[in-house]
Amino acid sequence: MAYTSANQLELLQTAEAVAREKNIDPSLVVEAMEESLARAAKSRYGAEMDIRVSIDRKTGRATFTRVRSVVEDEELENYQAEFTAQQAKPYFEQPKAGSRWLREGAEVTDFAGLPMVGDTFVEEVPPVELGRIAAQSAKQVILQKVREAERDKQYEEFKDRAGTIINALVKREEYGNVIVDVGAGEAVLRRNEKIGREAYRPNDRIRCYIKDVRREQRGPQIFLSRTAPEFMAELFKMEVPEIYEGIIEIKAVARDPGSRAKIAVISYDNSIDPVGACVGMRGSRVQAVVNELQGEKIDIIPWNEDMPTFLVNALQPAEVSKVVLDEEAGKIEVVVPDEQLSLAIGRRGQNVRLASQLTGLDIDILTEEEESKRRQAEFEERTKLFMDTLDLDEFFAQLLVSEGFTNLEEVAYVELDELLVIEGVDEGTAEELQARARDYLEAEAAKAMEAARALGVEDSLVNFEGLTPQMLEALGKDDVKTLEDFATCADWELAGGWTTVNGERVKDEGVLEPFDVSLEEAQEMIMTARVMLGWVDPADLEAETEDEDPAEEGEV
Repeated sequence: MAYTSANQLELLQTAEAVAREKNIDPSLVVEAMEESLARAAKSRYGAEMDIRVSIDRKTGRATFTRVRSVVEDEELENYQAEFTAQQAKPYFEQPKAGSRWLREGAEVTDFAGLPMVGDTFVEEVPPVELGRIAAQSAKQVILQKVREAERDKQYEEFKDRAGTIINALVKREEYGNVIVDVGAGEAVLRRNEKIGREAYRPNDRIRCYIKDVRREQRGPQIFLSRTAPEFMAELFKMEVPEIYEGIIEIKAVARDPGSRAKIAVISYDNSIDPVGACVGMRGSRVQAVVNELQGEKIDIIPWNEDMPTFLVNALQPAEVSKVVLDEEAGKIEVVVPDEQLSLAIGRRGQNVRLASQLTGLDIDILTEEEESKRRQAEFEERTKLFMDTLDLDEFFAQLLVSEGFTNLEEVAYVELDELLVIEGVDEGTAEELQARARDYLEAEAAKAMEAARALGVEDSLVNFEGLTPQMLEALGKDDVKTLEDFATCADWELAGGWTTVNGERVKDEGVLEPFDVSLEEAQEMIMTARVMLGWVDPADLEAETEDEDPAEEGEV
């Protein structure tokens, strides 16, 4: 039965008018109208009934229908919207005018037997005259649906634009946050995403980077930024055609917003200088970016796969004398001339901080004088070690250190020929040196084993391959006394590692770190202990290794 209390075409005209005003699909408004009419009908016929309304998209005719589904006897709960096959039989055998049966979405034409579970019976019901309250409720439903449609449209429009630059119009400032108009809605530039010295007035035009787009209950939230490193990268992409075309790539960006920045670039065309292309004729390209960023000074650096070389470039304008890289610890040591120290560190540590962000490494800067003193201290320490343990005079101990020997293990187990190259050392002397070194190491090992036993270290751990007596003593002091204790350790507890706390890398000391046990070696020892205890099936480990092999081969 049709809804005829109002002009039928008026529904469609209203829907089209609202859709044009809100710039959304008219069908979404019609669906909202259908839902609002269905709610009004339920308030008259009963909330438990499944009342649906369908508005013809051409004529505006609204049809009200009641829907009931056939369910199993024991599943019958809602008598207004469900019935059993037996209860549905009369409606099935003699369908009423204006009603129909649906099975799997298609209309039923064969009415022999009983209806099947899952069949749906649809019958028209009289339309509902909307009273004042029902009309107000219907209006609220339509407005809500329209708002949701607007939000969905805005989210769909902006979700794929995250990571790009947008031109916005300043509307107002709230608690330091700037609210801007981005065309299809509003976005927010938070206080911490503004460049420090910037101040905005209503109707100012600004460029921002779309940092994030989130779908939230109150609608999509668009978060902008002018301090993000990616903002600078996108600005260069706009100013430098070679970057846009992929000939030059921006590998890394580090910023101290509003003050200084470093950007690392590489060219995939040998005929194009990446730094020169980014600077532009008389600095025109980089100056355009500097102006947009309120005078932020920009160092453009050539990127290099060799990390020490890249770091030397990153520390410009300071000159670097020497670089020592510790990849496992993620640290790099830089030696600079004494007069270059303040330049390398920069004002308030700015230069070294930006270089650290650019390379992803912790940087320690030493002057040549400091590095010389440290090397001298190490030389004297090793000389004293050999004098005390091998009963050598100072001159002979210094000879060993000068030849590159750093510890007793090297002296004790090195090939004899490597000792014979030392001036004044013959075969007998070399053998005597090695005998003294081995005797000392064996005595220390026996002492360490005795200490480990006194600490309660058990045979299960003592007999584990790969652990020296000194290691056993260190484990015993850390309350690791059995193979079970050892198997429950984490790799970083043994080998040490680094964690990030409040944005800073913090060192975690490992029990076996003084013995130069790497993270991989610690993982292997722990897994071996777990296999020995039966906690892990070796077959599972082999399967995991086989699964990883293809990927590793692909990477190579």
